[in-house]
Amino acid sequence: MTQQKRAPSKQQQARRAARELTVQALYQWEITGTSIAQLEAEFRAQTADDDLEPHEDWVQVMKIADLGLFHQLLHGVARHCGEMDNLIAPSLDRKLDELDRIELSILRLGAYELAHRPEVPYISVINEGIELARSFGATDGHKYINSILDRLARKLRDVEVQARRRRD
Repeated sequence: MTQQKRAPSKQQQARRAARELTVQALYQWEITGTSIAQLEAEFRAQTADDDLEPHEDWVQVMKIADLGLFHQLLHGVARHCGEMDNLIAPSLDRKLDELDRIELSILRLGAYELAHRPEVPYISVINEGIELARSFGATDGHKYINSILDRLARKLRDVEVQARRRRD
């Protein structure tokens, strides 16, 4: 018997939208050096653009996003950026500064959630990272994100990872 995938709940959609906004803001932060507070203000102040696809129109994404979570993630990742980079670097097959900036933003977000948001199951963090990479990253970037976040989960949440593996 195959299991059917359930459509994400409104709460799940709101969290995913918050993560999408966070990745995009972190990317802009990395590229422009604009302050996190300024970037958040710019995201919140955007106006609708009829020429954009719905998933590219941040005004539409903001309408469904958990804006409290967006704020928490954006500021948390920025505040702990050095720590996140130190967690990520040993799992990489290249130097941190050689990573695609979108992939780096996704990895920083995933590392932050693994390290600082224990209420979020590690498997959810990995799955969200994969989906973000599929949406915004290179063609096979999701595979790379999966492998790095899986290594980080084993390092940061080994008890949770082992418990899940025993269940499966």
